[in-house]
Amino acid sequence: MIGIGGATATKVLQLLVGPEGLNASIGAVTASTGILVPQIPEEHIFTDNVSSDLAETSAGAKYTSVYVYCEKIANVLTEKFRGFSGRIQMAVEVRVSQDRLEGLAKKLQLYTDAVSQVLGQSRGDWGQGLFYGGAYEVNFSAVKHGGRNFIKTGKIIFQVDASVN
Repeated sequence: MIGIGGATATKVLQLLVGPEGLNASIGAVTASTGILVPQIPEEHIFTDNVSSDLAETSAGAKYTSVYVYCEKIANVLTEKFRGFSGRIQMAVEVRVSQDRLEGLAKKLQLYTDAVSQVLGQSRGDWGQGLFYGGAYEVNFSAVKHGGRNFIKTGKIIFQVDASVN
C-alpha cells in the first residue's frame, strides 16, 4: 500500500497543473494584490522530494519551482477490513530564487497563497478512495544562499484521508 503516496502525489500534481490550478490562482492572487509574479511553467512542477542543494548540483534547478511529495503514510485502520484506511501527509514545496533579497519573501507568500487557493478549491472527494478535508499548514524557511543568489522555500503540508482495498 506504499504506492498510495505516489498516487496521491500524482493527484495533487494534476490539481496544480489543471486549468483551474496553480497558474489560474497565481493570476487571481496577483490581480487582488496588484503585485505581479510570473506564472510557473508545468515543467517546473515536480513529484520529487529533493533538497534545493542537491537539485542545483545534479540537474540544474529551475526557479520558481514546485515540488509535490508524500511525507508520511499512516494506516490507522479507520475501516477495519480495508487494505489501507488512514492518512497520507503531503507536502507542496515552493522554491523562489532571485539575485536580490528585496521582495523575495513577498513573492514566496504570493505563490504559497496560490497553492493554498488550489487546495481550498479542491476540498472533498478526489476519487480513488482519496478525500481532502481542506486543512493545511504553511512553513517558511529562512533565506539562504543558492539558486540565483538567494533562495527561500515555503512548504504547504496537508493530510489526505484514504480508504482503499
